[in-house]
Amino acid sequence: MHDKPSGAGDESATTTAQQDHRDQATVFRHVLSIYPEVLTQDELIREMTGGASSPGFVERDRIERAVRDLIAGGLLHGDAMLILPTRAAVLCHSILDA
Repeated sequence: MHDKPSGAGDESATTTAQQDHRDQATVFRHVLSIYPEVLTQDELIREMTGGASSPGFVERDRIERAVRDLIAGGLLHGDAMLILPTRAAVLCHSILDA
């Protein structure tokens, strides 16, 4: 499933796994860019969709899946619906930014 191109016959088509990784990177960069400020998942979605009061299902789903996968990977905490980076993620980000 994750290795199927999302645009059949298109040379620049990406697989769903590649799109998932891009979405995760976008969410992760956003969360790190506002740290130590924290957001709820709804606030994060609103910010990442340009302030849309009710973003479309596809946009919302992509962000929610990225958050879920980043939590599962140990890069984000999703405690009580607040989304924030783990200590290891913040440390890694500060080392790589130096």
